Amino acid sequence: MADAASGAPATEAQVFRKNRPFSAFERMVAWRYLRSRRKEAFISVIAGFSFIGIMLGVATLIIVMAVMNGFRTELISRILGINGHMIVQPIDSPLNDYAALADRFSAVPGVTMAIPLVEGQTLASGTAGAGTGALVRGVRADDLAKMKAVSDHIKEGDLVGFAAGSGVAIGARMAEQLGLSAGGQITLVAPEGDVTPLGVNPRVKTYTVSAIFEIGMSEYDASIIYMPLEEAQLYFNSEGIVQSIELFVSNPDAVDQLRQPLEAAAGRQIFITDWRQRNRTFFSALEVERNVMFMILTLIVLVAALNIISGLIMLVKDKGSDIAILRTMGATSGAIMRIFFMTGAAIGTVGTFAGVLLGVIVCLNVESIRQFFSWISGTTLFNPELYFLSQLPADMNAGETVSVVVMALALSFLATIFPAWRASKLDPVQALRYE
Repeated sequence: MADAASGAPATEAQVFRKNRPFSAFERMVAWRYLRSRRKEAFISVIAGFSFIGIMLGVATLIIVMAVMNGFRTELISRILGINGHMIVQPIDSPLNDYAALADRFSAVPGVTMAIPLVEGQTLASGTAGAGTGALVRGVRADDLAKMKAVSDHIKEGDLVGFAAGSGVAIGARMAEQLGLSAGGQITLVAPEGDVTPLGVNPRVKTYTVSAIFEIGMSEYDASIIYMPLEEAQLYFNSEGIVQSIELFVSNPDAVDQLRQPLEAAAGRQIFITDWRQRNRTFFSALEVERNVMFMILTLIVLVAALNIISGLIMLVKDKGSDIAILRTMGATSGAIMRIFFMTGAAIGTVGTFAGVLLGVIVCLNVESIRQFFSWISGTTLFNPELYFLSQLPADMNAGETVSVVVMALALSFLATIFPAWRASKLDPVQALRYE
């Protein structure tokens, strides 16, 4: 190679000085150190384990966070799909003007639906003689038709009988437990019934099952019965009044901004609670579990990064004579440090993006994978009785995925600094003394 100024051949030292940081020469040397050779098989095995560890750690983080996000999203959508975002209850007098109140609340900007509600606990039994506890919710037929979480998921029957006031709608799991189908008879027993000279007798009444719905949340599908509002008022001795008015809003996260307009629209003293207050403990527990799981699974990536350190330290010791020769040829300590930095960073970078790819593939097929392992093991994984949902959800969040990638790359890059620094400080004289 000729020198540009004098035309004389350039020395090795001049060549090294002309190379810029992360030049083609440095990348070439780093790549050669990554390639497996017979005498370096043990080092290559350590590098392979580091790659697999980072890949599995990143994939596990992405999969677990996606499943937890999906679990939270599905729970919120199902809980808020049949429960109001805001609950209005009376303070000074019963809600006997609930129809007018519901109309005024519906006219408030941001409120999409106002549903007068009567609730009560009962014992439900079917034709098979089995019984189960149930929550009866009395609503108007038009309001039930607007609740898409129920009306769009009718499994059997229809809401015609409900609208006529002669039928009820029950969940699919309750129908299965009681051996009922659409058109069957369900018997309800309320503890507070008719008052007699001998005391209060439980109220027993039989209703026709007009519709069977399946929301997808097993707790609701197994416990909720929808009854026409007027019939529920008679059944629970609440003629002419309701217990509360449930409000559905367009933006559930902005419920605080609606409190003052709703109080003004009410024209009376009311007590308002929102979905965050009613489910605070539950969702706080989910958030704590999610954060702790992220920290625990990060340790998998950290362990893989420590494997990079051990592998690079062994590589530096094995390549001591090569480093000394490069230094004597004119390679700077910075060039040596960059070569070994790229060697270790390549393992972390490729492992990270391989983990992202694996995590995305698993998240997109998580339900199929669950069914496959259920079939292999012969057991029910993710039992709806325990986890409330009938399917395993996965909801990847772009921000979280980027955070996982940045964290994995940062740990991988930090792990390479110390071995690369040791390589750059190697004394060529000491390395070549016994060669």
